[in-house]
Order: sequence, then C-alpha cells, then structure tokens
Amino acid sequence: MEKIRVKICCIQNIAEAKMAIRYGADALGLVGSMPSGPGVIEDSTIRAIARQVPPPLATFLLSSETNPNGVLAHYEKVHTTAIQLVDTPLPGTWSLLRKNHPQVKIIQVIHVLNEKSIGEAVAASDSVDALLLDSGNPALKVKELGGTGRVHDWKLSKKIREAVGVPVFLAGGLNADNVQEAIEMVQPFGVDLCSGVRSSGRLDEQKLEAFFRSIGQ
Repeated sequence: MEKIRVKICCIQNIAEAKMAIRYGADALGLVGSMPSGPGVIEDSTIRAIARQVPPPLATFLLSSETNPNGVLAHYEKVHTTAIQLVDTPLPGTWSLLRKNHPQVKIIQVIHVLNEKSIGEAVAASDSVDALLLDSGNPALKVKELGGTGRVHDWKLSKKIREAVGVPVFLAGGLNADNVQEAIEMVQPFGVDLCSGVRSSGRLDEQKLEAFFRSIGQ
C-alpha cells in the first residue's frame, strides 16, 4: 500500500504546526469561522501559520462560506495552498476559485450520512482536486461541519472512494486505536484528525506519536 497522507487539523498556532510537522504531517488544517465545532482561529493567525509552513507541506483553509465571492474573499485573506469547503457551495464557487487561483487545490467535504452522500460525492468529484469524507450534519439547525469526533459508516466511505476518480481523505473520529482498521476498509489517499490527537483542546504530543506509530510512519 502507498504511504497514507496525514492531515492534522485544528492547528492553533505555529508551535502546534511545528509539532505536527515534526511527527510527519503532510498537511495542516486551519479552521476559519464555523457555526460549531473546535479549532477556530482568526484569519490573521491562519495566514501567519501558512507563511511558516515550507513546501511541499500543504496548508488547508477550512471555510464554511458557501457564496462564491465569500469563499474567494476568505481565501484571499490567508493564501493557504488549499481550501477545504466544509459546506455545499453555491453554483459557480469551484469555477471562480479555479479562475482566480488556479494553483490552489480545492477539497470538498462530503458529510457521510446515507446513500445519498455517494451521489453528492460523485457530482462534486468532477470539479475538485480531492474529497474529504467527514461525520458532520449540515442539515441540523446549527450546522455540524466537522470536528465532531464521531465515526461514520466506513462502508459508505469505501463506496464513495470506489466511485470517484479523485483522491479521498477520511475523517471523523479517527485515532491511534481505530485508524488502521479504517485504512484497511476504506483505503483512502489520506486521513484527517482533530480530536483524536488533542487533549483539553491542545495538540497532544503523546497521542501524535501513538498515531503515527499505529500507521507505521
């Protein structure tokens, strides 16, 4: 099996970014304004962290914006190497990003709820660089758009991975104890963690070490 890419999300500051990189992170998730969930930091902090991360490591802006111009404006405040859209964007969003910032990778989050999620993933896959399969629920009164710490149905995630032609990241409740099982079942391009490597809101060095050890990296 090829090397599993690892994205450590909810990075709070440059010290956490350096710790995640030291243990082997391929990408860092930087959380912008959200209706709920952990890890939100100021756009100015996101930009400062992104400037400190050397290539080829990736920095992902997590944006809950859905309006094309809102997404574009959010990205242009931070200039990360990728943008992760955690909600379903309005028509024209992906194309506007491509037109203005063709070098930026677009990752669309699919919240894996039921069989309908497979169709959503297939429809999005033609227009983005990767999908990220998570356990949120955008249909709630206060939207859950990530960081839930919950595992979803990996069988559905496997179906999505088999149905699309772009790389797939798996997220949602992953930790050192379950990630190997998740990888074996879904066979994703990469995995994404937030709560699984944090304690009391902080990046936990022991959990990071245990996680990378569990995947043999």
